[in-house]
Amino acid sequence: QLQASGGGVVQAGGFLRLSCAASGRSFNIDGLGWFRQALGKEREFVTAIMWPFGSTLYANSVKGRFTISRDSAENTVYLQMNSLKPKDTAVYYCGATDRWRFVRFSSKYNYWGQGTQVTVSS
Repeated sequence: QLQASGGGVVQAGGFLRLSCAASGRSFNIDGLGWFRQALGKEREFVTAIMWPFGSTLYANSVKGRFTISRDSAENTVYLQMNSLKPKDTAVYYCGATDRWRFVRFSSKYNYWGQGTQVTVSS
């Protein structure tokens, strides 16, 4: 089970920190990722972190602004979002996959959190 939290409303240029806590039945997690889905658009890859080694991947649109990190002891992944832009507005979802090589593809994820809304006003 994945529980996402930390969304909210922020002005452009501001920051937010999302959390994704994993609990319950475990499986061979290879990576934890964040995706986002804006109104009327498809779910898109944002970033992912390999579990447990810590390698990361970022979408070009968030490189240099977003940082993914993990707390292995707490089974929690964080998404620090800085310099937010209105186009970052979306529902953000965390997911877990057992196939790192497909980490950019939402269809390859085994579990999803419930989503948390991020709204960036101009």
